[in-house]
Amino acid sequence: MKERYSRQILFRPIGSEGQRNLSEAIVTIIGCGALGSAIAETLVRAGVGEIHLVDRDYVETSNLQRQQLFTEQDAAQMLPKVTAAEKRLKAIREDVRLYTYLDSLDAGLAQELAGKSTLLMDATDNFETRLLINDAALKAEIPWIYGACVGSTGVVFPFVPGKSACFRCLLPSLPAINQTCDTAGIISPAVQVTAALQSAEAMKWLSGKRDQMRSKVHLFDLWENTQMDIGISRIHNPDCPTCGEQPVFPALTAPHRSAYAALCGRDVVQVLPDPHRPITLDDAEKMGRLMAEHVKRTPYFVEFYAFKHRMILFKNGRLLIHGIGSVARGQKLYHQLFG
Repeated sequence: MKERYSRQILFRPIGSEGQRNLSEAIVTIIGCGALGSAIAETLVRAGVGEIHLVDRDYVETSNLQRQQLFTEQDAAQMLPKVTAAEKRLKAIREDVRLYTYLDSLDAGLAQELAGKSTLLMDATDNFETRLLINDAALKAEIPWIYGACVGSTGVVFPFVPGKSACFRCLLPSLPAINQTCDTAGIISPAVQVTAALQSAEAMKWLSGKRDQMRSKVHLFDLWENTQMDIGISRIHNPDCPTCGEQPVFPALTAPHRSAYAALCGRDVVQVLPDPHRPITLDDAEKMGRLMAEHVKRTPYFVEFYAFKHRMILFKNGRLLIHGIGSVARGQKLYHQLFG
């Protein structure tokens, strides 16, 4: 181990003890796109002992401009991102303990992973999932590292239980409109800087140098050459249902999320599987052949076209309907196909 991590051990704030701490750490990364793939590679190379990767999507050609773990072959095969990432990360470091989850994050999975992790890393693209991460992390009394980027800008902050306001304090009500990579675009350097800053905060916590972590929200714009740090301690809400005096963690106890959801900025509606009536890959393949000639089946999903829309049904019954932004329209199409 010493030879592999010799240059990192020479860095005095980490040293041999910090490197041992990294090797014993368990990190969960929520999202395996631009930020998630960069964070995962950084932490694997740094020697983090165990990593859990959660992502619901597959590799597309448009990902390759900024999502560093993936190749043209991955996109051509439409590999799930967690599968393609696992292949690449294992090639980088064979001894990493790596677990993957091809699924959306829900309250159950969030609590399960928070309960076994040293730290959670945010690499998502929507506020609802971040509120779920926020509640799961604070309930488990572990930190999570927030990161977001769009265009040439990025923002990073480590949420440490008891040290600052939580994410819910920052967003007492969710904004009606949130810019995404699919609506405003993004340059790869903004991803790399955001992921690097997040990874640095994670390494501080995991190596034991927790007093060096950021205490202010860091924002930057690489195109405009600006940056700023904003303190948030004053906005802590003592009545916050997550970090207040009587926490109830509402994201974890809210009624079951709707089976239908429009994915952020993508013109895609996701349909979650019905546990009482699961749709199988065989069902999807049969339906696809009834509706159109083009049907592609892989070990992970079936791709087919119906009513001029591209459909992807995953092994667990989760369906993506492309080219549609309306949840109501997505629900209607699903019922037309599967009753």
